[in-house]
Amino acid sequence: MSGTVFIVLFRGVGGATQLPVAPLRAALTEEGFGSVETYINSGNAVLASGSSAIETRRRVASIVKERFGFEKDIMLVSRAEWADLVTRNPFPEAVGEPTTLHAFVLADVPEAAAIAALEARATGRERLVVDGRTLYFHVPDGFGRSKLPPVIDRVLGVASTARNWRTVMALDRMAQAT
Repeated sequence: MSGTVFIVLFRGVGGATQLPVAPLRAALTEEGFGSVETYINSGNAVLASGSSAIETRRRVASIVKERFGFEKDIMLVSRAEWADLVTRNPFPEAVGEPTTLHAFVLADVPEAAAIAALEARATGRERLVVDGRTLYFHVPDGFGRSKLPPVIDRVLGVASTARNWRTVMALDRMAQAT
């Protein structure tokens, strides 16, 4: 199938909320999406769609609600937007430790005051940059130790979903191969 290649990021997968990847891959393929691939059990897929991003998101949301009872936010990023996200990484020195670098895909561009409020909350060696609809977050002391991730959506006033740089690069390779 030709069309736009999208990276599909499901929010809130993990722990009690599971989205089994093999059945997800099968369901998306059965519904007419092309070149469907999934990456690990944390809510990541790559697919080709002949529809717009809005229509593709609506169809994916409908499929996962109907087949899996999954009703959380879904973020869609085109292959070109994802490649730009990778290229614009403001912390290239951190890619060697990919679990310390995260990209948060934001539902919308946050206001400048909200970005400043989030930056003021960073502590220790944490660094962050908001670039359009992407928040880059470098946490050399570990993501789990940071107090920032649980408040990012509230402080920025927009929904987000995060992936560590290892996942970012895996999804990039998958999208480029599609």
